[in-house]
Amino acid sequence: MNHDNATRAVLEGHLDSVGGHLHNGVIPFWFARVEDTEFGGFLTNFDARGTELPTPEKYVNTQCRLIWWFSTLCRHFSHLEPARRLATRGVEFLLKHFWDSKHGGFFWKVNRDGSRLDDAKIVYGESFCIYALSEYFLATRDERGLEYASRTFDLLQKHCADTRHGGYYENVRADWSPESGGFAGGDRKGLDTHMHLMEAFTTLYAASGQEVHRRKLMEVVELIRAKMIDPASGCGLNQFDLAWNPVPAIAIKRTWNGERMGESPAQPTDTTSYGHNIELAWLMQRAVETAGADLAVYKPTLRRLLDHGADHGVDWELGGIYRDGLRATGKAIVLEKEFWQHSESLVGFLGGYALFGERRFLDAFDVIWRFVREHMIIQDVGEWRTLLSREGDPLDANIGNPWKVSYHTGRAMLECYTRLKTLLNG
Repeated sequence: MNHDNATRAVLEGHLDSVGGHLHNGVIPFWFARVEDTEFGGFLTNFDARGTELPTPEKYVNTQCRLIWWFSTLCRHFSHLEPARRLATRGVEFLLKHFWDSKHGGFFWKVNRDGSRLDDAKIVYGESFCIYALSEYFLATRDERGLEYASRTFDLLQKHCADTRHGGYYENVRADWSPESGGFAGGDRKGLDTHMHLMEAFTTLYAASGQEVHRRKLMEVVELIRAKMIDPASGCGLNQFDLAWNPVPAIAIKRTWNGERMGESPAQPTDTTSYGHNIELAWLMQRAVETAGADLAVYKPTLRRLLDHGADHGVDWELGGIYRDGLRATGKAIVLEKEFWQHSESLVGFLGGYALFGERRFLDAFDVIWRFVREHMIIQDVGEWRTLLSREGDPLDANIGNPWKVSYHTGRAMLECYTRLKTLLNG
């Protein structure tokens, strides 16, 4: 892609600021604090100054997000010596305390010392096990990574694949029997879980090269395109019954929305998440490219997801991106600004600029990154606040919790750093 001098200067400025935050902020922050030297695994809870808060519980998805983080650092920056050791330490804790030796699969949650706390099998969590262990294998060639990622994949096909309607049952008990009733979510399917399965299967196929992993990856890609994106608006739907009929969203237990600060879901519940839509765009592009499928087939879908976010989700006046909006009209109704939507939107819009060459996607990156730098990043600490008001005032200033570690923020900085270098170097 050819850039005029003004655009090249913008890209160079972004590369400098993103690279600086990655190497001098996010990476050293987690290297310095995260290892649980007493029990193994990782600590997750830190206040606004980066001071450790108690970590009484360890969630499988968050432990795996940190395994993924240190593994991908190991792959990209071989000189970062702590990365391989921390990734290995995380895998050892995961296999020792989360793996179910009786039924297979990984438990949802343990106490800090590794003793069992919640033995449910949540497919969202299993997807992060596949994602992290596949990345760990790619980084270290430790066969345990690919072995347990593949075993978990096989268990999902055996116990959770819906052979009638397609997709996967999402919430099951330790013995893989369905869990339903109340807010268990066993009678629902969601975009969030299937998007992360796509993400996980992408990395698994990259690690294994097995055709079955590619085939199941493309099945999820096609399912999302056919069933989980609103044909009228081009944005992602939220929750479905088992036959893929859209249903009003509820706050399902064992989800971030269900646990975050005791909140109820936004009303009305026929909403879409701008962050998920834009994250879906870049994850789907990577999935299609990794599988060797024809990207041209999917570009209209990617374009509509990005257009919806740029038209309705970006706060062009004050900067940043809103949390949620109405599916039918796109109108933003939850104006708070949360860390993960900003992380994923940075990657998605930068990818959209590279794919479609439209300046407004680079402009969207610019206004989001400016808001993040001015309001979300605690500069002298090196990480991001969790939740802000529309104007940028802290609502939850803590920078580490059982759901928020380096997965979104660190990955965004690494992805953007890599993409900016590619844009500048051709």
